[in-house]
Amino acid sequence: MLRMKMFSLAAAILFSAFSFSDLRAQQGPPLLPEPVVAALANELSGETAKRDLEFISRQHRMRASKGISIAAEFVAEQARVYGLEDVEILKFPADGKTFYGTQKARPAWNAEFAELWEMGADGRPRTLIASWDAMPLVLAQDSESGNVTAELVDVGAGTSEADYAGKDVRGKLVLVSAQPEAVFRLAVEKYGAAGILSYAQNQRTAWFGENDNLIRWGHLDSFTDTKTFGFMLSLKQARGFQARLARGEKIILKAEVRAGREPGNYEIPTAVIRGADPNLRDEEIAFSCHLDHPRPGANDNASGCVTILEVGRTLAKLIREGKIERPRRSIRFIWPPEIEGTLALLNARPDITKRIKAVIHMDMVGGGPETKAVFHVTRGPASLPSFINDVAEAFGEFVNEQSYRHAAGQTVLYPLVAPEGGKEPLNARMADFSMGSDHQVYTDSSFGIPAIYLNDWPDRYIHTNFDTPANIDTTKLKRAGFIGGASGYFVANVTADDAENIWHIVRSRSLLRTAKFLERRSSLSSVEDMNYAIFHYSNERRIFDSMSRFVSIPAAVRNDADAFFRRQRSPEDVFPPAPPPHPNYQVVFKRNPEIRGTMNAFGYNYFTDKYGEERARSIRLLRYQGLRGSGGEYAYEVLNFADGKRNVQQIRDAVSAIYGPVPVDVVLEYLRALEEIKVVEKIGP
Repeated sequence: MLRMKMFSLAAAILFSAFSFSDLRAQQGPPLLPEPVVAALANELSGETAKRDLEFISRQHRMRASKGISIAAEFVAEQARVYGLEDVEILKFPADGKTFYGTQKARPAWNAEFAELWEMGADGRPRTLIASWDAMPLVLAQDSESGNVTAELVDVGAGTSEADYAGKDVRGKLVLVSAQPEAVFRLAVEKYGAAGILSYAQNQRTAWFGENDNLIRWGHLDSFTDTKTFGFMLSLKQARGFQARLARGEKIILKAEVRAGREPGNYEIPTAVIRGADPNLRDEEIAFSCHLDHPRPGANDNASGCVTILEVGRTLAKLIREGKIERPRRSIRFIWPPEIEGTLALLNARPDITKRIKAVIHMDMVGGGPETKAVFHVTRGPASLPSFINDVAEAFGEFVNEQSYRHAAGQTVLYPLVAPEGGKEPLNARMADFSMGSDHQVYTDSSFGIPAIYLNDWPDRYIHTNFDTPANIDTTKLKRAGFIGGASGYFVANVTADDAENIWHIVRSRSLLRTAKFLERRSSLSSVEDMNYAIFHYSNERRIFDSMSRFVSIPAAVRNDADAFFRRQRSPEDVFPPAPPPHPNYQVVFKRNPEIRGTMNAFGYNYFTDKYGEERARSIRLLRYQGLRGSGGEYAYEVLNFADGKRNVQQIRDAVSAIYGPVPVDVVLEYLRALEEIKVVEKIGP
């Protein structure tokens, strides 16, 4: 009976929320005045963005490399041309030694030449297998110089001792299915291989392994003293070699590489639209992306880079023309290397960090039909609830509705279709927090900056030679630019006068979240159900309260919210005081403010480095599989909740509500490990 009541309540909530959404659609766009929406919709250009993308995607944009430097100079110059202010390229040492919070700066890596040839019986080069000049992606990142003519040996995955049993690889080239970084310690350091040929496959999607011409971006360790190289092959090339080797053929290859690591600089372009309000202009709303990645890297992430550049161009032009007002708060645009550049910036420039009130982060926002991309408007983590995510969802739903009606042949004011782009509906998913890009740095509790994350996933060509400008849809770029630009411009202008409109959006989205919550909780035990309910209702209240980070909430709005949250609970939800936890779990931990950033950064894992690789493998939380999350997600939120107020039991209860039940001793074990490496400290009892 209780379960039936819960589902009935869920249905009623869904009906109420959707009715509100339909009414809003009939009344026009959310939050912003119609003239502002019209100005943004008309000015944003997917074609202008794609033109910039075509230049960036011609550069092999490894961190601190010559290629990314060229791309950074281009972005800065375009920002100046487009009328943005305070344009500069910030530089921070990338030397393999400097720490930016939890990020150990990786040294610059550059390559000048790389070729792989098959040799003929006469000892002369016969067939060119791979060329850096033709496709830089064929050379694994962090490869070092070498000149080797040697036999090829197939060792399968290459990651276990059994792969090398009965095989002599010393001085030879090994063919492996794993990434070079996962192989070099055994293949090169232990068994003496001269180099690596990898046909590591792409990230798993429904299209995994379907295209055997894909060449995957390869990596070697950025910090090892072992000097070796890796070439990346397609599955078709690897199968050809394997078939010949299986027939007993001897394959001799010549590999020549001129590449290596050296001290350099992270180069991070940034630009500003200065705020108009003297009391608010020192606050900033940031647009973020990541400029690095291999050539072509069109969707990942030239698309995000050019879309925030296009948002900047659009806003600056509309302000100059008097079509929109200059925002009250300043708006900053940032083009860093992924994660490591953001960690460098936020740690090295605390003056910028303290001004950023919210972030709109775009990573892969241009995938067209060929990439099979699904677009997401993704929320921040539950540890940092914020109304800005509801703002983004409101604009996302607006574009979904307008683009669907246009595709269905109806007349709409804002189809947001680019002249050279597609006409299909956007169908953006309003998604819970997921990790994997710079947004997780901003929302980490050591910075505590709420973020909106716009992203494509899946994308069948991510990190491969097929991630090309030809697969980028200008309509998609325009729509992503609109959702991000409208959200950022609105938040940059928020005052107390907007609180009521924001509350209407938050209330509508809260009803949808409560419906989902009611469906999920029915499968939980009574204890976990109560824990989940307490967390859910508390977090809904915190989303509303997050407005106070920007404005003073009027009493009438707060009173309405108080009444709403009292009514929102199911009648069956009576929460008796929780019994005191076992003394072991009453311990309270607080983050060390001197160590800022995520534990797992980019190309460097702070936790593993400081705690020890072997010991880190024994930490159960890092490999834990929950109902809705896995190890890295649990670990991220456990650290975020170590706020000096929650005890271990309460931290466990919070992450269990988010991702599914986890044993409290597993959480304590991880916190003790963090304490040992001084990331957290025990403050009581």
